[in-house]
Amino acid sequence: MQIARVCGTVVSTQKEYSLTGVKFLVVQYIDDEGHPVPGYEVAADSVGAGIDEWVLVSRGSAARQTPGGDSRPLDALVIGIIDTVSVNNLRFYDKRDRDR
Repeated sequence: MQIARVCGTVVSTQKEYSLTGVKFLVVQYIDDEGHPVPGYEVAADSVGAGIDEWVLVSRGSAARQTPGGDSRPLDALVIGIIDTVSVNNLRFYDKRDRDR
């Protein structure tokens, strides 16, 4: 899993049938110091994440390990919305601070 920030959404009316009803998000990965990594990726959303939220992203074959996901052509899936991130007893992300 990787940590990412939701930057936007993707709307696709024409897509693989198994992806009908799937919400797509544009995510930017976060490095180990809490800074954004250059570039973006599109990830399917399974948890209802929103813009500017930090999320957990599962990539590769692990992205298809959800019920019904084995038949979907996914490379990245948002599987969690992050509340806090702490490393070595230092908190560098807290959702409550961003919501204020």
